[in-house]
Amino acid sequence: MNAPGTPVNALPRRAVLAGLAALLGGASCSSRAPAARRIRVAAGADDIGRELAALIDRELPGIGVSVVTTTASAAAVALVERGETEIGFAQAGVLAPESPVTALARVYDDLLHLVVQADSPITTVADLRGRRVSVGAPGSGTAVAAGRLLAAARMPRDAYDRRELGLDDATGALARGELDAFFFAGGLPVAGLRRLSDTLRIRLLDLSGWAGTLGSTVWNVPGSAYRTPPAATIADPTLLVASAAMPEDLAYDVTRLLLEHRDALAAAYPAIEALDLRSAIATMPLPLHPGAARYYRSVKP
Repeated sequence: MNAPGTPVNALPRRAVLAGLAALLGGASCSSRAPAARRIRVAAGADDIGRELAALIDRELPGIGVSVVTTTASAAAVALVERGETEIGFAQAGVLAPESPVTALARVYDDLLHLVVQADSPITTVADLRGRRVSVGAPGSGTAVAAGRLLAAARMPRDAYDRRELGLDDATGALARGELDAFFFAGGLPVAGLRRLSDTLRIRLLDLSGWAGTLGSTVWNVPGSAYRTPPAATIADPTLLVASAAMPEDLAYDVTRLLLEHRDALAAAYPAIEALDLRSAIATMPLPLHPGAARYYRSVKP
């Protein structure tokens, strides 16, 4: 089963090599302290985190599972770093190489969508000057990705009317004519954008020309995703991050469930259809959790 949309350039070779090095060399657990038999999942209101929590609750009897609601990648990482959750999802762009968290898998690629109404005169990033533009909620992966792009385009904050809206608020504002454009980073297809396209003709800007500058992957977005003309954009990986103190057997089991039940998870979150063993181990800039590394060693060809 293939995900809607196509990655144009291959998975970065250094990311795959880093994952293989972790598998072949093993990994040392950074903390041997006993941990509670529970898994708290940092998750948004409409993302794969809640589906994964339900899967863990169903498949791992005796493990206490709960969801801690968060709205941004940076917030999810902070919860894991502070020991307030065991796992969460975060875009690689918000992760620092010195972060104390580990990774269980590279789960899917987050595509950066720059959305306008179909008849908008905006056709390039440069056309955002003087316009009302949402760059995403503060601390979100969207805000990080949009910020990198705008900086590369030499678009300072005072060059446009900057808004910081989450997806629901941004789609509503665009539909009401209160916003000229908005960014959103998410796995293809983004459910909120599909809902928007049911009632409003929209268009995605082609961002593929920025891939080389930003070190991103190019993805082709088919017209069927949002009832728009086909467009190419840029994408960066989303990782399932985990506390280094998470027991190795739990990390093993969560990683196993993620891979073995990929199709069931994809029914609720189609972006995960692209997940496979080769891509899952490419978790730069984070090391694999020892439990995840043990799972991948156990199933490698």
